Amino acid sequence: MASEDEFDDGMLVTGFALGPANFGIDARAVLEVVKVGEMTHVHGAPQGVVGIRNLRGRIVTLVDMATHLGLGAVELGPENRLLIMEHRGDCYGFLVDAVGDAIALAQDRIEPPLANLDPALLGKLQGIWRDTDRVTAILDPQALFQWDESSGTNGIA
Repeated sequence: MASEDEFDDGMLVTGFALGPANFGIDARAVLEVVKVGEMTHVHGAPQGVVGIRNLRGRIVTLVDMATHLGLGAVELGPENRLLIMEHRGDCYGFLVDAVGDAIALAQDRIEPPLANLDPALLGKLQGIWRDTDRVTAILDPQALFQWDESSGTNGIA
């Protein structure tokens, strides 16, 4: 098992897909990964909030990660997963197309995000990581809890 010291100059990210794009988020921000399960839609919720769900007695707000990032919408299917995260004492499940492997990244290999990206996405990125056969956009976990002002709210909580 790897010790924490081995990641001092890097980060461990949870990899996931939205359509054809690869993303990652600091694994320490993800409490768990679960199947979507049964959800209840909420009328009048901010854009991207697709409903709520009971997860072992705790109400979880479900957010379509693709919609939240301005990338369309996640199509529901058997590979969908929820990345369970907590913010200000509330629990959120970010709906993604599929979850991949955890990836250990060296900090010096994370490049700044490209300036020509859509502002909705750009404001939520920490950087870009390039491997020999793929590019992974690394999300800023705290920025995920900020909503576009046009949705009628400045944040989820």
